[in-house]
Amino acid sequence: MCGKIATVVGFVLWALNVQAHEMTPAYPKLRPSYIKDVYVTELKIFNRRTDVEYYSIDVFDNKWKPLAFASPNKVLRLKTNKYKTFEVYIRSIDIDKVTYICTMSKLFKAKEQVTLVSSRICSKIKK
Repeated sequence: MCGKIATVVGFVLWALNVQAHEMTPAYPKLRPSYIKDVYVTELKIFNRRTDVEYYSIDVFDNKWKPLAFASPNKVLRLKTNKYKTFEVYIRSIDIDKVTYICTMSKLFKAKEQVTLVSSRICSKIKK
């Protein structure tokens, strides 16, 4: 019994120390952009990680296949405890396919880096 309690307490303490990044809104809406036949949405990312400064943006359909998209930056640089707002543009021909917009931490091997845990956060498009 004590072993189970110690395991649960250990897991809870570990979970409290896990730091990742956040992205909002969780369910963004696409709206027509100023470009003909292109839709846009705006998202905000927050970096809690001290070991990561770069995040890539990806767009997927409901089967997790990548879709073409545009953004001012497909890789964002973001310092620890900072926010950044970014836009994602989707072609109108893909409007019925797009399901997820994700950001994923980009890890670079370095001698001093000991953490190699990548985090991916996804927002599901509100239809």
